[in-house]
Amino acid sequence: MTQHVLITGGSQGAGRATALKFARSGWDVTIAARKRDRLQAVAEQIEATGQKALAVPTDIGVEAQVNALVEQSLETFGKIDALINNAGICLTGSTLHTRTEDWQRLFDTNLWGCIYTIQAVLPKMLEQDEGSIINVGSIGGKMPLPAMTAYCASKYALTGLTESLRLELASTNVHLGMVHPGVINSDFMERAAFRGATAAEAESQRQQMEQA
Repeated sequence: MTQHVLITGGSQGAGRATALKFARSGWDVTIAARKRDRLQAVAEQIEATGQKALAVPTDIGVEAQVNALVEQSLETFGKIDALINNAGICLTGSTLHTRTEDWQRLFDTNLWGCIYTIQAVLPKMLEQDEGSIINVGSIGGKMPLPAMTAYCASKYALTGLTESLRLELASTNVHLGMVHPGVINSDFMERAAFRGATAAEAESQRQQMEQA
């Protein structure tokens, strides 16, 4: 039976590359992200490899949407062999200039989105007695980065979630893994936010990230 992977943030960047890598390796793929047109374009690329694709527009920071995503994925493919929690956003700026809503948005996507998908998928994996969950963290989830306190806090939390849950599931056949990328040359900047005392300071933050 063909294996099936669910990938969040699968419409562009590392998520898109991961989805195509799985498809070329013979997996059927569910991809989720917010923009329907981009998702559909990637789904067509997956199907061009000969594999099946399901594109589900989803805001992973909303639990009801995540539950609907997982239900549709299971209805279509019958099982989820692997979950790749790839969706994430970035913010650069001092804590002084980071707004409360910035913190909330970061944690909704970078942490709660992963919690929601895991809660929805894990019971099924335990029932089928196999599966893999891979959370995409960041170098900012292993070491502090200047002017990225809120971002690092969200990624450190994801690291703690992953490592603790791995201990809980050690006696099962569900694997918990995590990757910690550094800066990737992709369209990640499109979803990044920058804060500063002035517009010029925020723009300087953006230019530094683009150079990196």
